Amino acid sequence: MLSKNNPIQRNQIEMIALDQLVPENHLVRKMEAAMDFSFIYDLVEGLYAEVGRPSIDPIILIKLTFIQYAFGIRSMRKTIEEVETNMAYRWFLGYGFHDKVPHFSTFGKNYERRFKDTDLFEQIFYRILKIAAEKKLISAEHVFVDSTHVKASANKRKFEKKMVRKETRAYQERLQEEINQDREDHGKKPFPPDKFDKEETKEIKESTTDPDSGYYVKDERTKQFAYSFHAAADRKGFVIGTMVTPGNTHDSQILEPLMEKVIEKVGKPKAVGADGAYKTPAIASYLMENGMTPALPYTRPRTKEGFFRKHDYVYDEHFDCYLCPAGEVLNYSTTNKEGYREYRSPKQVCTSCPFLAKCTKSRNHQKVVTRHIWQKYMEEADHLRHHEEVKAIYAERKETIERVFADAKEKHGMRWTTLRGLKKLSMQAMLTFAAMNLKKMASWTWREPEMA
Repeated sequence: MLSKNNPIQRNQIEMIALDQLVPENHLVRKMEAAMDFSFIYDLVEGLYAEVGRPSIDPIILIKLTFIQYAFGIRSMRKTIEEVETNMAYRWFLGYGFHDKVPHFSTFGKNYERRFKDTDLFEQIFYRILKIAAEKKLISAEHVFVDSTHVKASANKRKFEKKMVRKETRAYQERLQEEINQDREDHGKKPFPPDKFDKEETKEIKESTTDPDSGYYVKDERTKQFAYSFHAAADRKGFVIGTMVTPGNTHDSQILEPLMEKVIEKVGKPKAVGADGAYKTPAIASYLMENGMTPALPYTRPRTKEGFFRKHDYVYDEHFDCYLCPAGEVLNYSTTNKEGYREYRSPKQVCTSCPFLAKCTKSRNHQKVVTRHIWQKYMEEADHLRHHEEVKAIYAERKETIERVFADAKEKHGMRWTTLRGLKKLSMQAMLTFAAMNLKKMASWTWREPEMA
């Protein structure tokens, strides 16, 4: 039987509480039960004046950002529009039916006037992480590190070419000391400080719209200004550390400072899993010297087709030399300022060698094999790769940090940004990962209300 709804009920007056309109298992109820947001008052106490008009409750400002990032809303303007009509969001903020919602520019103005140069968002991130640890939800003995690119709010065709100084690597000072020690051990003079301090420059494309972003090239179709969101996650998928850099910063440069932050805030892990971008001598040495097992992948040799592979030249540790496929000895020559020892073949012998065409195209017919002063750590990392325990750790990478980034982009609005500037992007990263951690903690600790 055909029936028709009576639209007169739209104007019907009813006595109902806002709490009755929010489903019992709604995410906002879970987040409210998992987190006491009153700690925010202590964090912002010194950021407000003691006189003047009453401000909007800082907890409401922070909760607005959690609504935006937890539910993947594209902007604060859209978030305010959603709060005006969504009873669950009003309940989470503590608003009633008729309470006026703040203007969408309110958070931006408070950020510029109060929060911009503070560590407020970092403290919020680590407070959530601390509560999760107290609830025994963090499992940080194995940590997984990676980064993802977030498209900047900048036109890729509007840029200026500039010459800038190359970034100083985090391990540069340690590398310099060991290079000079290695040269002295081989009877060479150490490099003077100005040899290392010589300013090296490179040409970059700097956006005129957002100068803090970096020009990122992945393939012929993917060329854009972007930021890199670096993150470390535990084996349960909780993000335990994050940093933001311009999109043209290589992943390997950030692992050491990121791990230092993880060690300081959470504790030192037993093993660190990462993809091939992090497989460098500096990272392998840093992890092993600090008692952390590297779980790194196999990387294919990068030798040109038709030439001998690097492993065809056998290193003799006792005599500190290489043996080529023809049985000739390549003796130590020097250690360059990049940290590579150079081993050179005898030119007079190589000239008549039958394998010369597969060995080198050098004009003087001399083969040079390089070996990093930290190469032993790389070899040990390759050896550990075959251990079943390390295989299992590396296999978890795609289920942890890769899934974190997938969820962040698909569900939490991290695929591109509407913000500009490194500080604002750092805020977005902290709040996005904080919202994801809070969402996970809230869901795992939620207890459904008992039936009366």
